[in-house]
Amino acid sequence: MSTKFINRNSELEFLNNEYNQKRSSFIVIYGRRRIGKTALIRQFIKDKPSIYFLASEEMETQNINNFKELAAGFTGNSLLKKGFDFTWEDIFEVIKDYKKDTKKIIVIDEFQYLGKINKSFPSVFQRIWDNILKDENIMVILCGSLINMMESQTLSYSSPLYGRRTGQIKMKQISFNHYGEFFKEKSKKELIEYFSVTGGVPKYIELFKEEENIFDSIEKNIINKQSFLYEEPIFLLEQEVGDIGTYFSIIKTIAAGNHKLGKIASVLGTNQTSLTRYLKILMDLDLIERIVPITEKNPEKSKKGLYYIKDNFIEFWFKFIYPYRSYIEIEDSDYVIKKIKDNFIDNHVSFVFEEVCKEEVWNLNKQNKLNFKVLKLGKWWDNSNEIDIVGINEDTKDILIGECKYLNTKVDTNIFYKLVEKGKLIDWNKDNRKEHYILFSKSGFTDSLIEVSKKRDDLMLVQL
Repeated sequence: MSTKFINRNSELEFLNNEYNQKRSSFIVIYGRRRIGKTALIRQFIKDKPSIYFLASEEMETQNINNFKELAAGFTGNSLLKKGFDFTWEDIFEVIKDYKKDTKKIIVIDEFQYLGKINKSFPSVFQRIWDNILKDENIMVILCGSLINMMESQTLSYSSPLYGRRTGQIKMKQISFNHYGEFFKEKSKKELIEYFSVTGGVPKYIELFKEEENIFDSIEKNIINKQSFLYEEPIFLLEQEVGDIGTYFSIIKTIAAGNHKLGKIASVLGTNQTSLTRYLKILMDLDLIERIVPITEKNPEKSKKGLYYIKDNFIEFWFKFIYPYRSYIEIEDSDYVIKKIKDNFIDNHVSFVFEEVCKEEVWNLNKQNKLNFKVLKLGKWWDNSNEIDIVGINEDTKDILIGECKYLNTKVDTNIFYKLVEKGKLIDWNKDNRKEHYILFSKSGFTDSLIEVSKKRDDLMLVQL
């Protein structure tokens, strides 16, 4: 299966700009497993003089020997080829002296393993950079998939490597904007459903391209006990946090619809204070996020914060796989597929659709197709009402109020007039704001609502 290289243009441009600098470069690339870090690096180095070294969890001497073999092949150095008793410093010296006029790239992938097997390796590499590489015609790329470890070993203030890097890339998931480039033949509705399961993780997307429909893909690639996605969240968390029990309980509780800190603590039978450390780590890993109503003045201090799962695949797995693993283990997958089919749209896709709609608002905003420039975008809620999309501009006092409907029927005027009434509840510049409305629909709009929109320049209808 060939992997397409999609939507990493800004990262590639950044790396090429660094490479073209007249100085040395030290780049850190990190992000979760399967996100496409190695694909990005391979694309970048494919036409440049480079060494790509994949570190392993073997003994350090074995890693040194593997690196030495690569360096010997790259430089043609006969001593490296024959000798055995080399240090890291010896090998980097040889690479430094090879073709000094040509900018060389040294990639160490899964860098965190070297720090795992030798706690002092970041200090060793700091000396190598300061004494051997820093003033040379060289670009170093350290790459890793254990986010916590990469941050502590290369980015944090306490790391010996702090202050050495000339740039860093935290790899994110591919946005829905570019999702269709993987599936040229799928409809927008199908794309949204596939995106709701795979998210923007390239490796997952590639797996799902093989089957005719979403449920066949789920059965083959997730419910099948032999498929790697069946236990992917377990491996993801085990690598990052070790003891995964508490983290699993928290994610499962949020996936079940509990978003308030107090409610999560109550379900888990613990106090709120002890939860905050775990929640922060899950947020650092980009697995969950804390959101507040978009109109809150001090988001960090707001007591209205709610926790949501940020990763579509993780949310799908905790909603539809984790609770039914006992059925999968006894190979009663028919029951699990039925459960998924019964709840897939209402309990999962419709929520992902809101995120797709938000992304579309940003697209319209960028293209200047809205009546004003949205500066902040999110949701709004109070104790009994919720609005899917609210965009505001503090300077111009404009507000965009929107609803997202993933229904099999066309959206009618009643939805719009209800939205207008709900919008009045938003306590933000009530006396001097200008209100605008946007409605998103999977299945289009009735003729009567289209007629209303023609007469109102404050209403936009978008069919996704």
